Amino acid sequence: MSPRVSKKQIILDSHLRRGLTLVEGAQLRAIRDELLNRLGPGDRTSLGYIASVLRQAGHEVQFEDPYSNPEMPEPYRTRLHGVLEFHDLASAEQSLTKLDAIFREYQSARDHVGAGWVHALVKKGKLRARSLAASSRVHAPKRLEKQEIARWFQVWLETPDLLVDWLALRKSSREFRDLFGEPEATEE
Repeated sequence: MSPRVSKKQIILDSHLRRGLTLVEGAQLRAIRDELLNRLGPGDRTSLGYIASVLRQAGHEVQFEDPYSNPEMPEPYRTRLHGVLEFHDLASAEQSLTKLDAIFREYQSARDHVGAGWVHALVKKGKLRARSLAASSRVHAPKRLEKQEIARWFQVWLETPDLLVDWLALRKSSREFRDLFGEPEATEE
């Protein structure tokens, strides 16, 4: 019996066999077709996931969707790498706080490109959180949490100056406490 090959390895091997330097939509779809052939009709690998795997391996990919990470130029890539997280409410709040601070720093330096990348990351977080909130594969309590996180991201996107005060009010509301319990105290 041969050892099981990971999905990531199938993607990387498929790309290497094609020998292309630039990966675009057609190549991503061909790799997805190969995954379907090897893993069966139940495989639901997205083009965004394939693009992300190839980018992480250092390949040039021209593909954008709301869920995959875009090709972000330096120095923004290094500065913003790993800042967007929302495993739970606490990590989402911490992530939004960091992103907001970076956004304000870019704004004060009149770095519109950097501010735009932060805005794009928050928007991506909102879309991903909404997607998880709508997924029947995610447990109901976690879907509720992701729905709440998507709301936080939306508030920041609409009125970043109000987020801190709005979030404090939201976390002190009866509805929030009924849904998620008493909020943990955050360090200031």
